[in-house]
Amino acid sequence: MERVACIGASMTQFGQREGEWVRDLLAEAGEACLDDAGVHPDAVEHLYVSNMASGEFEGQTGVPNALAHDLACMPAYTARIDQTSSSGGAGIYAAWQSVASGASDMTMLVGGEKMTHRSTAEATDVIASLTHPVEYKHGVTLPSFAGLTARLYLSTYDAPRESLARVAVKNHQNGVDNPHAQFRKEVDLDTVMESPIVADPLRLYDFCPITDGSAALMFCPESVAKEYTDEYAVVSGIGGATDTHVVHERADPTTMRGVVESSDIAYEMAGLGPEDVDVAELHDMFTILEFLQSEDLGFFEKGEGWKAVDAGKTDRDGELPINTSGGLKSKGHPLGASGVAQAYEIYQQVLGGAGKRQVDADVGLACNVGGFGNCVTTTILERETA
Repeated sequence: MERVACIGASMTQFGQREGEWVRDLLAEAGEACLDDAGVHPDAVEHLYVSNMASGEFEGQTGVPNALAHDLACMPAYTARIDQTSSSGGAGIYAAWQSVASGASDMTMLVGGEKMTHRSTAEATDVIASLTHPVEYKHGVTLPSFAGLTARLYLSTYDAPRESLARVAVKNHQNGVDNPHAQFRKEVDLDTVMESPIVADPLRLYDFCPITDGSAALMFCPESVAKEYTDEYAVVSGIGGATDTHVVHERADPTTMRGVVESSDIAYEMAGLGPEDVDVAELHDMFTILEFLQSEDLGFFEKGEGWKAVDAGKTDRDGELPINTSGGLKSKGHPLGASGVAQAYEIYQQVLGGAGKRQVDADVGLACNVGGFGNCVTTTILERETA
């Protein structure tokens, strides 16, 4: 099987995009990706759209075929990829499969979501619909899961509440240097610790914002990549996994089995281990998730993730920079776009195009989580030269 290369990437401004709808956002990212890759629209054979809820948020369905029209990519095969908040990662998996299988020599993935025109309560309700119907009926939301898990983690591993706040401080600091980030403003520890409680012990600054935005990636066989560029990234490893739908059925709620299983698959495929990763983008929809994923990916021992953050190991100048983009916490979380934007950051990092955010990286990992670990895709990208 020929290796799959990524030869282009784009990301729009994340935030509140007034007067623009999901089709506008998708087209913006798609056009920029075509330009970045130097690919003509009619060369695209498969076009995937990662999107969780355009129907629920704005009554818009059929977005993939509409995007093919808007980008002049006809007669490309199109499909929408919905895997809740891990739709972006699932889209990467689908795009990788389409090229790796030989079905397509040029596949573009565009992820996007339009959310900010709905109230916080309405958006939360749409997202909460991914929970089990019995849990949903009793008013369970993802923030409540996050609060319960954070309390369990702090108690089990004797971690101070301030350690969670330091994740927010770090990621906001990184977001300052990301021109696409929704929030480009530093926050200090006191600000995070004194913000309003949302789901005890988590406070306002422990949560990512509601966001509009889009991002895109272009994939092709490695042999085709060399026709377009002398430098590209390869998907050296990718894996997906599913955990229990009902969170309380898990033996240990502080372990995300989907992260463990998907990363094991990705590491084995790449012939690498956690120690080989130079930079990582993790799904910090809530600050507690950065601890859980960093441990379940094998970067740190169980219960040691908070100590790594406190010691500065995950800072941009640390041993393993995590969320150099600002993460979902600062960059924003437009559901269908988030996993694609994570890979965009890793692509920029391994190719040396991250500007002020740049770290020394040849191997990068992105972990995109759906729900509260219900479904996960882990992707490893490595720099290659023709």
